[in-house]
Amino acid sequence: MASGDDDDPIIEEIDVYLAKSLADKLYLFQYPVRPATMTYDDVNHLSAKIKPKQQRVELEMAIDTMSPNYCRSKGEQIALNVDGTTYDETNTYSAKKMDKQTFSSIQATTNTSRYAAAVFRKGELHITPLTGILQMRPSFSYLDKADNKTREREAANEGGDSSQDEAEEEAKAITVRFARPESEQARQRRIQSYEFLQKKQAEEPWIHLQYHGVKDGHSEHERQYLLCQSGDASENSELVKTPKEYLDMLMPPLEEEKVAKPVGPSNVLSMAQLRTLPLGEQVKTLMKNVKVMPFANLMGLLASGTDQTSVLRCIQQVALLVQGNWVVKSDVLYPKNTCSAHSGVPAEVLCRGRDFVMWRFTQVRSVMRKEITSIIKLPPEDVKEFLEHVAAPRINRGWEFLLPTDVDFIKKHPDIENRQHMLWLGIQSKLEKVFSFSKEDMVPKNAPQPEPVHISGEQRLRMAQGRAQENQSSLQKDLDTRHAGSSVHIKRDPVSNNEDEPMDTSSSSIPNGSVNGYPSAITPRFDHANGGSPANTPSPELQAFVLKTFRKHFVLTLNELKRLFNLHLASMPAGQHILHSISDHMLQDAVLLCQCKQIMVPFPAQSKAAPDEQKVFGLWETGDDFDRHRRLLYDLFTKNYRIRRNMIQTKLAQEIGDASKAEIDRLLQECCSSHAGMWYLKGTIQS
Repeated sequence: MASGDDDDPIIEEIDVYLAKSLADKLYLFQYPVRPATMTYDDVNHLSAKIKPKQQRVELEMAIDTMSPNYCRSKGEQIALNVDGTTYDETNTYSAKKMDKQTFSSIQATTNTSRYAAAVFRKGELHITPLTGILQMRPSFSYLDKADNKTREREAANEGGDSSQDEAEEEAKAITVRFARPESEQARQRRIQSYEFLQKKQAEEPWIHLQYHGVKDGHSEHERQYLLCQSGDASENSELVKTPKEYLDMLMPPLEEEKVAKPVGPSNVLSMAQLRTLPLGEQVKTLMKNVKVMPFANLMGLLASGTDQTSVLRCIQQVALLVQGNWVVKSDVLYPKNTCSAHSGVPAEVLCRGRDFVMWRFTQVRSVMRKEITSIIKLPPEDVKEFLEHVAAPRINRGWEFLLPTDVDFIKKHPDIENRQHMLWLGIQSKLEKVFSFSKEDMVPKNAPQPEPVHISGEQRLRMAQGRAQENQSSLQKDLDTRHAGSSVHIKRDPVSNNEDEPMDTSSSSIPNGSVNGYPSAITPRFDHANGGSPANTPSPELQAFVLKTFRKHFVLTLNELKRLFNLHLASMPAGQHILHSISDHMLQDAVLLCQCKQIMVPFPAQSKAAPDEQKVFGLWETGDDFDRHRRLLYDLFTKNYRIRRNMIQTKLAQEIGDASKAEIDRLLQECCSSHAGMWYLKGTIQS
């Protein structure tokens, strides 16, 4: 290396400076149609303009009409073709001959990061980065203008000849067609089209510039900015590099040497890539691609050793249980603010329609496409897509669910099956409102009825005795275990037959012995022999849920409360049985024990509201001063099921004094909903 250095000695060292004054507005103009010896420096520049975003420049230069090389007849003919015989201020050639030409730019390169203009002065090299490199070529737009003039004259002549004899055309019916919503693919094609690009380019306004020649004093002043204005090398930090960084800049690592990954479709994810994602994303991606899958298959696709409980928690967030198999949720397939690729239907409508299809498969094995379409009223392409996700066509049987019922999963996880069942009940309630049907309407009229089986009274008695003997041993064992594990002596009373029935959406009665929803002292549910506490008091967990829910919503119908309760159950971790098997009565008792009261809203006689929708509860006491406002509002709604805003304002003014607009707005926002200029308690608007 030493000998090589001696053979190639350093002759001179030059300091390099980076000038930034013109870094964002320095362009290099090239004139490829003329040799470098024939410059335009001495040509009169008439005008200049630029579009900075497009880096587009136009220069107008004068033509020497006195030159012996200029053909006067051709110049006059071109001016006549472009401007015609009439004189106008918009004429291109005001002198009646072609006395100027336009140069228009195109970009020589879009990436100018490796190009700069340099000035060498007094042993120093000053470089300025280029903003753009533009090639200036003659523009022939005046020929287009001449063609347009010719076409206009021909059209005028044809129109003048035919209009004399042409009779008035008869009125014709026309068909009005509305364009379908634009898909994402069509939008991308439109954006990349030539017409769209031309339109975008035309939108940017021209900025007119003043041209200064090479020898002009202003140009000489501007050229001084090509020199670095500061002599302090510390400010030129861009050029202060370590030897290694400088070598890396001169010889960057070749990207071609990197191992290229196999190219696949954008919507395909390899199993190796999949397992690098969090567990929740893995489950979501698999369900989104497969659509319907048994739980055992899902566990087989995940990495060995994956915790089953964690998978169960994740799957319930992105899928619903249908016949023991997991089907991806509709909002995962159709996210918010998207639309159908077939018809442009919004995602919210698609989700409702697909939920109905999934709900039908929780009831039956096969469905008819015609029946589905008649209820959800969506385009056939969308309905077919819903069915293809979860079913397969069968001859003379319609569409049958893809997979057999997974009985093993239902037996192993009864708590999850029960939670999903309650979640489907909530979805069914919403679908019945949206599509105006009932579960009984889904039963075919010609469905075969089971033949009646005649059982004698003696047979019925023997069957009951057998069931009692089977259950006695297990119940006694369970009771003994509880007594042995408890240090509290419990008074044994005969078992009451007044058991709470499971939650029933058709319940319409108020518990016996209650006043305004409060259990009275004579209610059979209270066991005063054991300290005066209720025998079936709602659990603290249930009361905590109810109190938290009412502090958020303030007013709820029983139907809405049950829906929120089902959603709460579905969100609980797998294996928790604390809040299962809660009856309507127990839920109402929990409401009344949490500082809430039932509001006796006088619904109209012709109301179509379900019994649970007519049970309205409001938060009565929270401990703040606003409780009184809410109670006065509840009192108004005991006289009418809908009221106007001025009635609320008058009531508050009489009882409390002048209420501010902010207080009334808060009251209405917490407790009411508006429809057609009237205010209703939440959940009581008639559909």
